Amino acid sequence: MTDDTTMPDWEKRFRAPRTGLPEWAEDAPDRSLFVSNATGTYELYAWDRATGTRRQATDRPNGTTDGTLSPDGEWIWWFSDKDGDEFGVWMRQPFGGGPDEPATPGLAPSYPAGLAIGRDGSAVVGRSTDEDGSTVHVWRPGTAPVEIYRHRESAGVGDLSRDGTLVAIEHTEHGDAMHSALRVLRLDGTTVAELDDTEGGTRELGLEVLGFAPVAGDTRLLVGHQRRGRWEPMVWDVATGTQTDLVLDLPGDVSAEWYPDGSALLVAHSHEARSELWRYEPDTGALTRVDTPPGTVSGATARPDGTVEYLWSSAAQPSSVRSTTGAVVLDPPGMKAPGSVPVEDAWVEGPGGRIHALAQRPAGGEGPFPTVFEIHGGPTWHDSDAFAAAPAAWLDHGFAVVRVNYRGSTGYGRAWTDALKHRVGLIELEDIAAVREWAVSSGLADPARLVLSGGSWGGYLTLLGLGTQPDAWAVGLAAVPVADYVTAYHDEMEALKALDRTLFGGTPEEVPERFAASSPLTYVDAVKAPVHIAAGVNDPRCPIRQIDNYVDRLAARGAVHDVYRYDAGHGSLVVEERIRQVRMEIDFALKHLGAPAGGYAGGTSGGAAGGVAG
Repeated sequence: MTDDTTMPDWEKRFRAPRTGLPEWAEDAPDRSLFVSNATGTYELYAWDRATGTRRQATDRPNGTTDGTLSPDGEWIWWFSDKDGDEFGVWMRQPFGGGPDEPATPGLAPSYPAGLAIGRDGSAVVGRSTDEDGSTVHVWRPGTAPVEIYRHRESAGVGDLSRDGTLVAIEHTEHGDAMHSALRVLRLDGTTVAELDDTEGGTRELGLEVLGFAPVAGDTRLLVGHQRRGRWEPMVWDVATGTQTDLVLDLPGDVSAEWYPDGSALLVAHSHEARSELWRYEPDTGALTRVDTPPGTVSGATARPDGTVEYLWSSAAQPSSVRSTTGAVVLDPPGMKAPGSVPVEDAWVEGPGGRIHALAQRPAGGEGPFPTVFEIHGGPTWHDSDAFAAAPAAWLDHGFAVVRVNYRGSTGYGRAWTDALKHRVGLIELEDIAAVREWAVSSGLADPARLVLSGGSWGGYLTLLGLGTQPDAWAVGLAAVPVADYVTAYHDEMEALKALDRTLFGGTPEEVPERFAASSPLTYVDAVKAPVHIAAGVNDPRCPIRQIDNYVDRLAARGAVHDVYRYDAGHGSLVVEERIRQVRMEIDFALKHLGAPAGGYAGGTSGGAAGGVAG
């Protein structure tokens, strides 16, 4: 590995040790679990705050990030899949170290769909398989697991009441996978309460479980709802049916979680690509700002002493775990990630309303720049004023970066998120085209050197954009994309099939014209730009066969393309693998566009790695 003094800044941003927000055990708050890339692969770490001891709890070739603690802090539960395929079983190990063992013997491998662990050692396990659809099982030590829920449509475990008698489930039995209803069950499977804002699927309103009150015997459930066109919290007493609306005078989406004693709510407020925290007192209605810097809070938790720990970053400053005491909670040893440049907000009029874009320009340069349109995945996600190593790498190489919160993105109201139905992909690309015109007309972007890039849904939009807007883009970079939508539907995990049926209004057999209109494969022969594709061979979300179908069509017509297949799933948790892929993308763009004027003039360190074909 290159030493710190000669290593490029863009590589340092990936390699610098970082940590996620620590989760703490409810009944043993000195015991915490967090994710870190300290070894070069993202793994789970146990942290005993009382002694200061930290130890690596998992060690797998493709990394581990899905884990939790039992309420008493005695056990670390983690999900074990095979090489990133997301299909597996829950394992556990003692908090202080020891051998791993199956956490729920008797349950066959599945895709995970929520987990809640009881204080008596029991667990409520959500599962999803292509054969069974969604199921929920109660597992108790020494007994066979008992199924308490089953349905073909998507469902998952939301939370378990503190006394372990009630479980809240999010389900989409009405057939709309974008808007969940709620059901509260006893552990014998009998129903206690139902809450469904979709009215049987006739209204597009969703609900989400935010958590039971952390008090024994308390039947209040904190719920997120969309009744006023955005996400907001309310309190639902599942025993009495009483719903207490929490009207918070904050624009944008609002979520919340309980303080540990149940006396207040920690409110997370997201608006126009930034976020902040508040404390809300239900008894008095008092709303008090929790001081955080401008930027993005990616996660937060209230501690038993009333302090708040949160994971914060901005586009210019790398992430850190902070506390309202003013301290940095976790500061991993080793080199620090260099900062980057701040984002500029752009509001662009589009065919469906005002579009919010985030732009960054290289330090010290003058436009127009070669520009990367880095398109986010999801689609129910949004780009924010948060630190990201990949955009910063492009900036270091003389490229401007533009990110677009297209229709379908979260954070701008329910109507904006739900707008992409039935014209999937095409609607998002209309918004991206409007922002592209702004970027060129404003002098930011060089119209002859525009790169369309993204991963997952962003990779899908990249391939679809290269085919439907072939004269607009000079280079395309698609990571783990949907490329052939019909084949992708038949090969993907069951939960995503349900989402696609919601987006398209049916299956490929029921609405073939919609799938054809939205599939990159339909337009592959129109692609003019050189295209680089990266694909995980174990990916259950954007499976490899449908990507191979698209690549075969590119190859048949002699289109310029590179394909990189790697042994993982929907992305990689290995730092060097991620660097390898970014290096390939940058080298590919420089090869076909040339170096930016006054910018980086050579190939990136190390060149392209093996495994490239085409």
